[in-house]
Amino acid sequence: MDLRYEKFSSVNLNDNFFDSLRADYDGFDNWFNSKSAEDAEAYVIRNDKGGVEGFLYLKLEDEAHTDITPNLSKAKRVKVGTLKINAHGTRLGQRFIKKMLDWAVNNNTKELYVTVFEKHAPLIALLERYGFAKYGIKKSRNGDELVLIKTIGHNGGDILKGYPVVDASRNVYLLSIYPKFHTKLFPDSRLSTESPDIVQDVSSSNSIHKIYLCNMCNVENLKPNDIIVIYRTGEGGSAEYTSVATSLCVVEEVRRIQEFRNEQEFLEYALPYSVFSAAELKGLWATKRYPIIIRFTYNVSLNKRPIRKLLIDDVGIDRDAYPGFMKLDAAKLKRIAQLGNVDESLIIN
Repeated sequence: MDLRYEKFSSVNLNDNFFDSLRADYDGFDNWFNSKSAEDAEAYVIRNDKGGVEGFLYLKLEDEAHTDITPNLSKAKRVKVGTLKINAHGTRLGQRFIKKMLDWAVNNNTKELYVTVFEKHAPLIALLERYGFAKYGIKKSRNGDELVLIKTIGHNGGDILKGYPVVDASRNVYLLSIYPKFHTKLFPDSRLSTESPDIVQDVSSSNSIHKIYLCNMCNVENLKPNDIIVIYRTGEGGSAEYTSVATSLCVVEEVRRIQEFRNEQEFLEYALPYSVFSAAELKGLWATKRYPIIIRFTYNVSLNKRPIRKLLIDDVGIDRDAYPGFMKLDAAKLKRIAQLGNVDESLIIN
């Protein structure tokens, strides 16, 4: 399954995916048809048979809301108009969280709000985990809904609540990953030459959290809140032109494989967020081939991907340094972000 931006008119309203939305919102079908007539678009995830598994509609507003208590003053913000997923253990909800935050930044606004019935406790918990906070109540003919708001641009030292902001005052490192693993782990950083079919409906693709196993020198020096610039190694030509920086991530923790008491504990930790299968992880457990395990958040996909030549000639990365893992500084991070057309509000300090 792939996440695509589609017109309402291309989506089958009779899909039973929408039944719960009809139950919650009187007139849902009329609203949906009006959006279809407006040629509106939404993010849609479909299963292999074309059925809807996830739906996210976002709307850019610049208005006051007196139907919310306390009132929302006039401001440019993103309304999360419709958000629903069929949860089946692959963390589609996290992928939608990242998509709505990316959409807000790309539309030059830093505030988002969503209304949700209190009965949807798992959705509320997911939103709060990534920095949405309860603001007030919206009353309507469908009943009272909680209003949750998130402002992008500060993190208060909390990696998740501040997501997707990265703090340039922290240590910064370049970390390489092979092409065969890269896009499965970082779906929004897929290169234009790659097929969307490479992105599968699995936890490692959908999740904001990622697990990286390696055996490189000095990686164990990483600390929580440190920043990682993901470097996709080259293929099919000179590394100068095929190796690229693609993403900015933030370290959550670093562990050694020997810290896990047994294979099962290791699998439970790594399997949901790693590109490796259970069988492959069992093999890695047995051999201890990759003893260092980094868990980090996938914060920013660079809109443009600086090639190695540009990283050397413009950013100032040492041509002779080992590209697998190297320390950078804040100035280099900010230049990479500039070359990647990253919104400056996502890089603080």
